[in-house]
Amino acid sequence: MSLLRRIAYYIGGFSLGLVLLAFFLNGKKASCSYGPESRVLKNITTKTLVISEEARAFVKQNDIDTIQINYILHKGDVIFSKSNTRKEPCGEYYIEGELNKKEAVLTVDNCEKQAIVQRIEFIN
Repeated sequence: MSLLRRIAYYIGGFSLGLVLLAFFLNGKKASCSYGPESRVLKNITTKTLVISEEARAFVKQNDIDTIQINYILHKGDVIFSKSNTRKEPCGEYYIEGELNKKEAVLTVDNCEKQAIVQRIEFIN
């Protein structure tokens, strides 16, 4: 079998595989969360979100929408050096993002069944 024919078979099989994958995975909520940061954010966002009284007061005082908080919890940066992941009973995570065009920090307790936003503050 010539090299050109082998390449043609390979491309044909590869294309058929891509079409089958697209057909079977179409509409499914498949995601690839391989890094530690994306695994933590995905874990937090899949749980019930509770906002503490301190965080509620900050949100009300600075006219922040909960959609902005959810955006940080989906796309923010987890700072593991400032987080206490082994804290009992809930790991504490330090997540940076942007609120009202200012850099902000959320301190989130990641419990077994819920995620609690303990504090929200702007970074100077």
